[in-house]
Amino acid sequence: MKIGVVFPQTEIGNNPQSIKDYAQAAEELGYSHILAYEHVLGANPARLAGWSGPYTYQSAFHEPFSLFSFLAAVTEKIEFVTGILILPQRQTALVAKQSATLDILSKGRLRLGIGIGWNQVEYVSLNQDYHNRGKRVEEQVELLRLLWTQELVQFSGKWHEIPDAGINPLPIQKPIPIWFGGHADSVLRRTAHLGDGWMPNYRQPQEAITSIEKIKKFMDEYNRPYSCMGIEARLHISEGQPDSWRLLAEEWQKIGATHLSINTMNAGLKTPDEHIQVLTTFAKILALT
Repeated sequence: MKIGVVFPQTEIGNNPQSIKDYAQAAEELGYSHILAYEHVLGANPARLAGWSGPYTYQSAFHEPFSLFSFLAAVTEKIEFVTGILILPQRQTALVAKQSATLDILSKGRLRLGIGIGWNQVEYVSLNQDYHNRGKRVEEQVELLRLLWTQELVQFSGKWHEIPDAGINPLPIQKPIPIWFGGHADSVLRRTAHLGDGWMPNYRQPQEAITSIEKIKKFMDEYNRPYSCMGIEARLHISEGQPDSWRLLAEEWQKIGATHLSINTMNAGLKTPDEHIQVLTTFAKILALT
């Protein structure tokens, strides 16, 4: 099982040196990847329509493609993972271009985690339809893979039209791996049909077992071997102590997790150095170095 870190988006701040130090520390400690959440816009909780989301306009989020392009220049081997990119609120061809560029600049270190999101305010603000996002994302994935693997694409879908065009340069990975986030049965079926991996948001391994069994069943229906499916779990430092971290990691591995990301946010850490210190402790617990 590969062990990575969740980039502390809302807590790390805006100092480029601190962000660089964090990424280089994660790489030196032996972590395999850096996973970053994304939100383009944050809503005002005082708006008339109300707000119940976990993030607001006061929550800082560095844009993943820009962030990872910066980090690709200051690291050598650590991988970059969007976890998740809210694909239906972005233009598909532009995502294909951005991700291909990042894949080239990082020498093939990108894994694209995608989802449909929950923030309706964000969709409205980006001029995208919130209500058909699930269906649109399936067509987006099909088109992304064509754009990443073919010099010229002719595509006529329900929501996309490419008469005869392509991106240049193409990515190193042809295609870039696409992983899905979400728990609804429609997402699990979509993952089984189109995904290279699944990113559950469950806190405990036992909570994911039923969904894993559904993915296996759906993959049988699509004649896809389950052995090609990855699982990326997350371990939240705020919900345990060092003695329990190893046990939880082992439990995730037992149910088939191929990747695990350590989330240090919401644990009362005040500085980037404190996040690095926790990662150092966890690396020692799992003997990463």
